[in-house]
Amino acid sequence: MNKIVKAEFLSADIKRFIISAPKIAVKRKAGQFVIVRSNSHGERIPLTIADSDPSEGTITLIVQGIGKSTKEINSFETNDYFHDVVGPLGQASEIEYFGTAVSIGGGVGAAIAYPTAVALKEKGNHTISIIGARTKELIILEKEMRAKVDEVYVTTDDGSYGFHGFVTQQLAKLISEQKIDYVLAIGPIPMMKAVAATTRPRNIKTIVSLNPVMVDGTGMCGGCRATVDNKTVFVCVDGPEFDAHKVDFDLLMKRNRTYLTFEKQSLEKQHICNNDKAFELALQAESVTKN
Repeated sequence: MNKIVKAEFLSADIKRFIISAPKIAVKRKAGQFVIVRSNSHGERIPLTIADSDPSEGTITLIVQGIGKSTKEINSFETNDYFHDVVGPLGQASEIEYFGTAVSIGGGVGAAIAYPTAVALKEKGNHTISIIGARTKELIILEKEMRAKVDEVYVTTDDGSYGFHGFVTQQLAKLISEQKIDYVLAIGPIPMMKAVAATTRPRNIKTIVSLNPVMVDGTGMCGGCRATVDNKTVFVCVDGPEFDAHKVDFDLLMKRNRTYLTFEKQSLEKQHICNNDKAFELALQAESVTKN
């Protein structure tokens, strides 16, 4: 079991966990992930390692509570325990000197972009980070990014903070103003597709992390199957990072929608179970009061 050294919400549904995992902390590289289970019967959840402290033996994970399992994970607090954390898994990011490197994180994707942005800076690149979200309240890791990279730009869909618009608009502006040599994009699939379309005309090396489609994390379930350069890949073992200009995003989005109905049913079932439990507790309380 892995102890949670610290747990804190970064926004309404996004929580940061610092977890005791000494062996993983020493071995992990930017771009790799772990598999987390909240309990012995829990779903296997792949989560990118946002940071690590080998001297303290800890790793940092950032979780957005969207489905049943991630919401359950986000109910955990400091000093609680995850049943198991396995890793590091996946291929590490390609870290070398490119020149000017832009990392783009959409929503919780900023947590995935962060370790690679830091590694690119350490390699001598001039690093630029674009962090985007729907509103100001959903922006995460801005302070951490500013402490590690050369330039940070924030965008919000509603204009409540930073640039009013999408990350692709900020990227296009940067491309028009200076030479960009490398782009890493992580976030919703439509966003990554739009980034690829923005950089393709200039033939800018562009990498996307497809970890939003990972399920089991071992390649055995086939849930993260994707088409890259007209070949079938399994994101969790062959990636999660791929050449954005070779990814079939349309097929990827179609496959990703396959699980929406099942996730909705799972959440509805959990809601019903919680209501039943609450009703049962209420009856017990009423019985105690009467007696």
